[in-house]
Amino acid sequence: MMALPYITEHTGFTGTVYATEPTVQIGRLLMEELVNFIERVPKAQSASLWKNKDTQRLLPSPLKDAVEVSTWRRCYTMQEVNSALSKIQLVGYSQKIELFGAVQVTPLSSGYALGSSNWIIQSHYEKVSYVSGSSLLTTHPQPMDQASLKNSDVLILTGLTQIPTANPDGMVGEFCSNLALTVRNGGNVLVPCYPSGVIYDLLECLYQYIDSAGLSSIPFYFISPVANSSLEFSQIFAEWLCHNKQTKVYLPEPPFPHAELIQTNKLKHYPSIHGDFSNDFRQPCVVFTGHPSLRFGDVVHFMELWGKSSLNTVIFTEPDFSYLEALAPYQPLAMKCIYCPIDTRLNFIQVSKLLKEVQPLHVVCPEQYTQPPPAQSHRVDLMIDCQPPAMSYRRAEVLALPFRRRYEKIEIMPELADSLVPMEIKPGISLATVSAVLHTKDNKHVLQPPPRPAQPTGGKKRKRPSDDIPDCKVLKPLLSGSIPVEQFVQTLEKHGFSDIKVEDTAKGHIVLLQEAETLIQIEEDSTHIICDNDEVLRVRLRDLVLKFLQKF
Repeated sequence: MMALPYITEHTGFTGTVYATEPTVQIGRLLMEELVNFIERVPKAQSASLWKNKDTQRLLPSPLKDAVEVSTWRRCYTMQEVNSALSKIQLVGYSQKIELFGAVQVTPLSSGYALGSSNWIIQSHYEKVSYVSGSSLLTTHPQPMDQASLKNSDVLILTGLTQIPTANPDGMVGEFCSNLALTVRNGGNVLVPCYPSGVIYDLLECLYQYIDSAGLSSIPFYFISPVANSSLEFSQIFAEWLCHNKQTKVYLPEPPFPHAELIQTNKLKHYPSIHGDFSNDFRQPCVVFTGHPSLRFGDVVHFMELWGKSSLNTVIFTEPDFSYLEALAPYQPLAMKCIYCPIDTRLNFIQVSKLLKEVQPLHVVCPEQYTQPPPAQSHRVDLMIDCQPPAMSYRRAEVLALPFRRRYEKIEIMPELADSLVPMEIKPGISLATVSAVLHTKDNKHVLQPPPRPAQPTGGKKRKRPSDDIPDCKVLKPLLSGSIPVEQFVQTLEKHGFSDIKVEDTAKGHIVLLQEAETLIQIEEDSTHIICDNDEVLRVRLRDLVLKFLQKF
């Protein structure tokens, strides 16, 4: 979502974007925060010469190791964000969206965040599932919809957990105990975070934890340009929440306990560190703010304010950035650093359980998931293991998926269906011949009754070319069955033909009537009578052949 303005505003994009409502609203908040942080610190000059490969090689790490720096872009503006969001069409879970009649697209709950979706792309006979950023854990969003992923020809799997060895529950426990320890010793806690997502779960855990840990007098500050909107939005998306949070809405109670923390003044939120915050600020305290990279946003101020004291602690919960790289510019640091990455997305054990349940015919995933992580090459459990083995892809690679569209669905008009006369040709199997016009529009196919031949009119009006409707010919009956050669020869003899010879060929038989200089070719799907300009004889032989076949 964060990259959307780059796609819709700068690539000549003219299509439609589909997303759920919470995705749009929370995506807007994340982008708004990013733009706000970047615009607070305008650069007097912009440098681009360092992107030259020869210059980049000479720079210190991590700049010299950065990939494809020539494609890096300046941050978008709020105007571009609004323009990108205006191109989005809102959809709900399990809503079927027709794309040009060719395929149907359906979002399903992925269980990871408010409104996060997996997508099914299907035609009448084929089904592709796209599974990305999903969670089977019980957190605040609606649980993952697994049943709808069954019977997929192909399942495209990406967005798994970035830290497969860390258990989210254990990390939350560690987060709370480290936070409590620091505050009891008179220190402050800094939590670099995004304004939405895991923060809702952290606040909920702290809500249950603060009284038992004797922290009820400690203030919690949430500082972000979108802090207020984020806390309020989370309370109004009731239908996107898990069941027990939905039931609270009807009590009526706020689904998230941070509403109560705000009412009791334990949690306060501010758009920035200037203004009201500087008047209310008291220590020791806990501050949630961005950006998790520690490169911009209010977090920079707190790192510089608290970094010199060993009483303070910074706790990293977002898995997106290496905490050592994030801290590098602030070294030497006296404050304690705790790494508790909380990533609720699928790990490899959950993936193998999911694949066993939904049983797709083929799995497609990024190459990285088909081998153990480079740092732990012995951990063969940290990779996708399925039968048949997963097809892997690299960035920007085009894949031919291992299935083809073989069938199309064709509808038949009621009046045409009415005119069909099925005939039973075997017990339980009936056939009917259809003469119709196939009408195709927007990839939908309909069989319509053929046009009736026009009645000749008395007047000598000139015909317009468009009046020439193809006449429907009277159809010959279809034939089925096979011709037993020996019985056929006996029948010919009964009807006065003599000197008959039978030859076997690769495809069937040839019956030679030497006296009449005639040849009958009998093959599996056709019979030819070849005689020299003797129409009476040909019709006689044809009628004898037809005796052995079923007319239909």
